[in-house]
Amino acid sequence: MRTKALDDLHGVLHHQNTLYEATGPTALYVAAILPDPRTTRTVEKSRQDFPGNMRAELLAWITSVANEVTDAADAVRRRYGLSLDSYPPAIAIRRIRPLLFSASLTYADDDDRHVREAAIAACIPLLDDPLLLHRRATLAPLVRQVLGTSELWQHRERAIDALDAWGEDSSGIEGQRNAFLFCDTDMSPDSSPWRAGPREGCSEDPPF
Repeated sequence: MRTKALDDLHGVLHHQNTLYEATGPTALYVAAILPDPRTTRTVEKSRQDFPGNMRAELLAWITSVANEVTDAADAVRRRYGLSLDSYPPAIAIRRIRPLLFSASLTYADDDDRHVREAAIAACIPLLDDPLLLHRRATLAPLVRQVLGTSELWQHRERAIDALDAWGEDSSGIEGQRNAFLFCDTDMSPDSSPWRAGPREGCSEDPPF
């Protein structure tokens, strides 16, 4: 049941990087249930899925949703004549970024390494919100210490990109730049860890 619910989050409410009218209210619900002890239970995994319990997966979903409304995402859309400013689902997500950030930051020092990494990864795209820009300096050490030392290259890449964008030192963090491709199973730092890794033949075009 837990695994099916997570599949629905991705397959129905955030399918292939798309935001829907229901995605915003669902994000608020996901943030609200993070403290529930039942989110520490396990979920079914395939060999290619990121490790972690249900709480880590919910935080990863927040990350995936937040990635769609960053300044970088808006810049890509504008190159195709689109804008997040005229996209109601994106506007709705942008309005709740401070709340999603607070909910995610709570787990930035969690005892569970996978939850801790997922929480910090979720905070990064949310910090594009103008009201949260000042929090980048506070989060930078955690990004370096936790994501920068992760066993997962996707998190290490996320750390490098965030620190570089924020004008912080990213030296010494091992990355894997050649893995950045857009596809429906992409495992770049801007995609959800609930899906499988990158495949040969993925397009370099954005997924919209």
